[in-house]
Amino acid sequence: MKVKNRTLLLIAAIVWGIAGFNILRIGIVAYSGYWTLINLLISLVIFSLFWFMVFKNLVVKHTKRIVSYREEKTFFLKFFDVKSFIIMAVMMTLGISIRSFNLWPLHWIAVFYLGLGAALFLAGLLFLWNYFSKADQFTV
Repeated sequence: MKVKNRTLLLIAAIVWGIAGFNILRIGIVAYSGYWTLINLLISLVIFSLFWFMVFKNLVVKHTKRIVSYREEKTFFLKFFDVKSFIIMAVMMTLGISIRSFNLWPLHWIAVFYLGLGAALFLAGLLFLWNYFSKADQFTV
């Protein structure tokens, strides 16, 4: 199924927003009993590392790629490239495995997921921002 190119930004916003919300929710639920200043600071460091070193760059890269498409409509899964889908699959597999096999204590999951989930959710919000703010860069 093909969609207007601008819609790819909305799809990316929805995918990353849902992923971020779910990871953030898991982190918040797991945080029960672990709310300390040091844990919050560690979550903030994790957020900063993922946001500034991974997700912010990913949003910029994919937005530029999507805006550069010249055809009027594009296959709906082209909101990411193959490399990004592989990264997403690996991250999901690791996250599910860590929780399913109890590879990390709940305390670590809480601290890590709060930072990671916030960065993912912010990526979704930035894709949504780009959907609205870059509308004039798309043809038709």
